[in-house]
Amino acid sequence: MMYDSLTAVIEDNPLSVSEEFTKDYLRRIFEFHFERTPYWRSVARRLKPDLDEIFQGNIRRIFENIFNSGLAVDEDYLRANWLDFVPDNYPGRIRFYQSSGTTRERAIGHWDANYLRVLLPYLRRAIDELYHLDSTYSDHQMRAIAHGPYGWYQDEISELVWSYGGVLYFIGMETEGLKRVLREQGLEAVLRLLDPLVRYTHRVMERDRINTVRTAPQLMTLFEDYSDGIETAIVSGVGVNQDFLTYLEETFRETRIVPLYGYYLFGDIVGLHRRGEFHYYPNYPTTLIFPVKVEDEVRIVKRGERGKNAFIIARPEVLVVKLENETAERVPPSGPFKWEGFGNPLR
Repeated sequence: MMYDSLTAVIEDNPLSVSEEFTKDYLRRIFEFHFERTPYWRSVARRLKPDLDEIFQGNIRRIFENIFNSGLAVDEDYLRANWLDFVPDNYPGRIRFYQSSGTTRERAIGHWDANYLRVLLPYLRRAIDELYHLDSTYSDHQMRAIAHGPYGWYQDEISELVWSYGGVLYFIGMETEGLKRVLREQGLEAVLRLLDPLVRYTHRVMERDRINTVRTAPQLMTLFEDYSDGIETAIVSGVGVNQDFLTYLEETFRETRIVPLYGYYLFGDIVGLHRRGEFHYYPNYPTTLIFPVKVEDEVRIVKRGERGKNAFIIARPEVLVVKLENETAERVPPSGPFKWEGFGNPLR
């Protein structure tokens, strides 16, 4: 199962992937990894999961069946044995990336370079449908600055900016342990650690006509003196909440806010703001996310209820089924999204 057949469906309309296509795609991904990937081959031999039985019903039932068949990956095992999740003799172009490390020790995961052919159309269509950046930059150039860790984050934001005909300053930053520093010592301590980033950001802002920024919520303070020229702020990470939105609306009055949710194994997914809440919608069919309750069995919570976020990351180069150490609310389809999402994630 390679990327050509997937991109043929995704590129035309990535927000209209049907449930039937998603079910068929997931099944083929599981079959591929059960045969080709060391970890999943071992699981298939040990548990003998019945895919005919698992892939019965709608996508929510299938999602629950996958978890209730014992297919969830242990987080510590995934972190220690990332090579077990690479298919044998995989023919694509694989690059290993690290997680940000802001919360705990960095994890290592891999992407096929072709995944950007799936991710970028989803990002563009969702962002343009919700925030109309295609119209914003139709008569002048996007000139962007982005803060973040090297790796997938840099690759993704570069492709996104270039897709608008824009130019990008990428300022790499060391993110490991930053959440702890922020929690225990405050923003000033974080800015001291990031002094080269702070200095270079000011240097660029003084010389160029930057109109687009991609950064963490706390670092938006670096752009306050230039707020009149900032047309778009793309933000993700700890601190994207109603209080932060209020600060942005008061400080960056003419700026359009684009909230994203990022994860090292699937990149960014697009969010929207609804009545004081932030809702996020994954890029089907390669990423499925539902909040669940874990009792005798894993069950997707009712809409509006909070549960532990559960991920299925299903691509030709990687298959991961896991429970995250965070909770979120199950939210209905909204805006351009035809499938459900999750809201207000909390660690």
